Amino acid sequence: MGGLSCCGTDCSTCRCYGSMCKGCNESLGMVFHAPEGQACRIYECSINQKKYKGCGECAKVPCDIWKKERDPSMSDEEFEKNINERVGRLRG
Repeated sequence: MGGLSCCGTDCSTCRCYGSMCKGCNESLGMVFHAPEGQACRIYECSINQKKYKGCGECAKVPCDIWKKERDPSMSDEEFEKNINERVGRLRG
């Protein structure tokens, strides 16, 4: 997976990386936007439950969990573009 999170996000490009968050892989999914004491739902599904290296191994990507874990500051078009970019990174 390299520097990518399980969902194809490049954590190093996030404004919160380093200051508020160590990144998905380093924090075992316990990222700043996840509920206190819980892993991100995408990480929980892909890594903890299905034991994948990442969502790219799942036939359902992008799934409903992805669509629910939406950055509310993104427009519909931005969110769709973001999902397509992440899927592209995962499928390489």
